[in-house]
Amino acid sequence: MSENTSHRSAGRQGLLGDDGLMPLLEHIGELRKRIIYILIVLVLGLVIGISVAEPAYNLLMSQKPANTITLNTFSLWDGIGMYMKFAFVIALVITLPFTAYQLWAFVKPALRVHEQRSTLKYVPFALIMFLIGLSFSYFVVFPLAFHFTRSIASHLNLVETYGIIQYFSFMFSILIPVSLLFELPLLIMFLTAIRLLNPMLLRRMRRIAYFILVFIGIVITPPDFVSDIIVIIPLIGLYEMSVFLSGIIFRKQQAADKKWEEEQAEDE
Repeated sequence: MSENTSHRSAGRQGLLGDDGLMPLLEHIGELRKRIIYILIVLVLGLVIGISVAEPAYNLLMSQKPANTITLNTFSLWDGIGMYMKFAFVIALVITLPFTAYQLWAFVKPALRVHEQRSTLKYVPFALIMFLIGLSFSYFVVFPLAFHFTRSIASHLNLVETYGIIQYFSFMFSILIPVSLLFELPLLIMFLTAIRLLNPMLLRRMRRIAYFILVFIGIVITPPDFVSDIIVIIPLIGLYEMSVFLSGIIFRKQQAADKKWEEEQAEDE
């Protein structure tokens, strides 16, 4: 029995029903249920985010570079807009591990018992990797972008007048994409664990992946070579780490499949 055949035989155990494969509508209904759960947690996260938006705002305003400038309001809605931006980011942090769990729960029926256990451990790491990415983007990428834009304004003899919405929109437009990119190793490991990816495919896609990562790095950083390199190198490192980790998982899968085939052969 081949590797793919053995996997399909084991993977079908959660998807088979009385009439064969689980009906498509049942899959869609399950997915809709998971999405509703995520939306409920997102709304609760927004409520929590609004309640802690002010202390989070005060904390960021006490740090550089915010404490070196004066922020202004240009609209009566700016204060509300600031609260909502902070609430959304806090809600995203709260919802992320729950979303990872719902994704795992959705694919769980197609996984073997040991695969269910091994993929479940990715859920808490989703939050950890996001927080690492958030720290990297806030302490490294954002200051580079902020000081570069200020230097351009100074070079053009422009009067610096910053709006609170413009400042935090600029900051979050950098923090959120970079933080989500730090989920790449975890995502690739998960897709490898459920056999949608493998290290061979990732190696063949390396040039395309590099191009996409370089493009993202250039877009979210100031247009200078040093800033681009500081961001692009960690992104490429994340991809290579993803390929390495995918290889480890793939080899374990092959060993498990070989053991399963041997057990089946002994039973016959």
